Amino acid sequence: MAVVGSYFPGRGTLIEQTFLKGQAHGEAAGLAEGVLRILEHRGIAVRSETRRRISECTYRDTLRHWLDRAFTVSQADELLDELFEVEEPDR
Repeated sequence: MAVVGSYFPGRGTLIEQTFLKGQAHGEAAGLAEGVLRILEHRGIAVRSETRRRISECTYRDTLRHWLDRAFTVSQADELLDELFEVEEPDR
């Protein structure tokens, strides 16, 4: 019987790095979708440029911040008013 081993987690292999990068990308896309859905549900119009910035953002801390603020802003552009883009160490 053949045994297939995995080098996950923490070995820093190319496969693991690629997996983690894809996982981070998927989480960021989900957070961005959440921000936009909250704004839509609240009836707040989102300009195409603002929608693009939210959708293309890859900083999960920024997206989490925007997600929290999406519940209270009166305009979508208020999310982007304050600069809150922190580079994450795992990118």
